[in-house]
Amino acid sequence: MNKRVVITGMGAVTPVGNTVDEFWDNIKKGTVGINPITKFDTVNHKVKLAAELKDFDATKYMDRKEARRMDPNSQYAIAAAKEAMESSGIELESVNRDRFGCMIGSGIGGLGTIEQEQTKLLQKGPQRVSPLMIPMVIGNMAAGNVAMQFGLKGKCMSIVTACATANNSIGEAYRSIKYGESDIMLAGGCEASITPLGIAGFTSLTALNESDDRLRASIPFDKERSGFVMGEGAGVLVLEELEHAKSRGANILAEIVGYGATCDAYHITSPDPEGSGASKAMVLAMGEAGIKEEDIQYVNAHGTSTPYNDLFETKAIKKAFPVTASKLAINSTKSMIGHLLGAAGAVELITCVKSIEDSYVHQTVGLIESDPECDLDYIKGEGRNLSINYAMSNSLGFGGHNASLIIKKYQ
Repeated sequence: MNKRVVITGMGAVTPVGNTVDEFWDNIKKGTVGINPITKFDTVNHKVKLAAELKDFDATKYMDRKEARRMDPNSQYAIAAAKEAMESSGIELESVNRDRFGCMIGSGIGGLGTIEQEQTKLLQKGPQRVSPLMIPMVIGNMAAGNVAMQFGLKGKCMSIVTACATANNSIGEAYRSIKYGESDIMLAGGCEASITPLGIAGFTSLTALNESDDRLRASIPFDKERSGFVMGEGAGVLVLEELEHAKSRGANILAEIVGYGATCDAYHITSPDPEGSGASKAMVLAMGEAGIKEEDIQYVNAHGTSTPYNDLFETKAIKKAFPVTASKLAINSTKSMIGHLLGAAGAVELITCVKSIEDSYVHQTVGLIESDPECDLDYIKGEGRNLSINYAMSNSLGFGGHNASLIIKKYQ
């Protein structure tokens, strides 16, 4: 018998707030978290802007020694996981930690640590490379560190599917509970790639916006869009089997009801021009949820602000919603927080939960002149009050990865 899976806790560290409430308040205000890069000297870089965390202090979540042993992506994951656990009200002593798992991924891992240790290698020799380098950089360590933080002994995995990482992590965690493997899962993503090499690499790929105007840098679906803005942070959600949540009197925020995952098998960076893989992920998610396209009111789009992604995602939505595409409320949270890569889907699913709670969908900030080919309702100009029963979140990653999640108002 399939189990019902609900969300009972959420945590986030983002470019517009280091808690879920602060993040959501700023999203509703249309606050843009994009500013000149402060983490390194950009004098030789074409790209000068990014969406950095503000006032993040790892020692608020762990002691200084512990923080020094982690790359920032793991620090961000622990910060978000601690908020999610606290908001869930879970008492670890009263749950079976053998059935409490963790799926938190990072699209790139400890890139900043790699850069630092490579510099040591070249300047000071191999003996000066940190003995902690490997556990700091490998992509599974965010999940491992979070599991150790709370003593979680259930399924612990890291999925790496580029910008679809968090959605795949949440989707697979959902399935683990749905099919009876786990009672509770911490799931989401983290990323810390605002580094010299990260910015240079994406710039060389011509993926990043090179504008020096912070309000015109991340402008999804706008006619003048020309690339995404690098963001950083983490989002983590507590997923729980419904009866388990009810038995402890949990505050249920929403229910996860559908998950679809596909591959374009088309190109290393470009989505399928016809949007067939992304549309199939949406259709699969609706199929698992047992709903029709007419049941969904809101889609949080991948919406990166790159010319190809926004156009091809528009086509994909039209394929998946042949009757109702023009009636959907669609927006891009990346218009305010940039692209959090492997963390994006988790923060955007949190946006969907808050949108259901508040009956409100935020505007796509920066969308001024709509691309004629991106002709759906992308919430231009101002946010909107909207009663939402079902919401969908899309994430699409380099390599052709597509992942769609559907949540519904719990009742």
